[in-house]
Amino acid sequence: MPVLRQIALLGHPVLRTPAEPVAFPLSDEIRALVDDMLATMREADGVGIAAPQVYQSLAIFIVAPRPNPRYPDAVEEPPIVVINPEMIERSAEMERGWEGCLSIPGIRAEVPRHRRIVASYQDVQGARIVREFEGFPARIFQHEDDHLHSLVFLDRLESPRDVVAEREYQKRLARG
Repeated sequence: MPVLRQIALLGHPVLRTPAEPVAFPLSDEIRALVDDMLATMREADGVGIAAPQVYQSLAIFIVAPRPNPRYPDAVEEPPIVVINPEMIERSAEMERGWEGCLSIPGIRAEVPRHRRIVASYQDVQGARIVREFEGFPARIFQHEDDHLHSLVFLDRLESPRDVVAEREYQKRLARG
């Protein structure tokens, strides 16, 4: 049965510690961690979560775009468990988009990201997957991958003026 985990908040050293690679075959503890991460992300209305956000400096994250109160316009796709990722290709085309973070509640910011990426990663069975991501799923992948490299979305800002309070962001969404 999955357990809801506490989410590390900005300022905790785990968010600024590079993640360690995960060995295969996965241990029962790692499999339980993945289940817990998925449950924790869903409970918090996230569209992704990285192991450092639940106090585990391991190279694991989940990409799970879906509509919810924090991202009402998101397209729904099945969750993808990403282990030991490597970026293979990044498009030259950048796109600014709104991001929030479960570890940084209360604010949003417009963050530039590569519009398209190609990444390699392992699934829970250890198979090596090479996949292209575009648009919002690519944004989530890059956001979560940053967590594995001790970065948060605020580190990617072009200007501190791109940050807004969550309530102001919600007002902007409501206005369209």
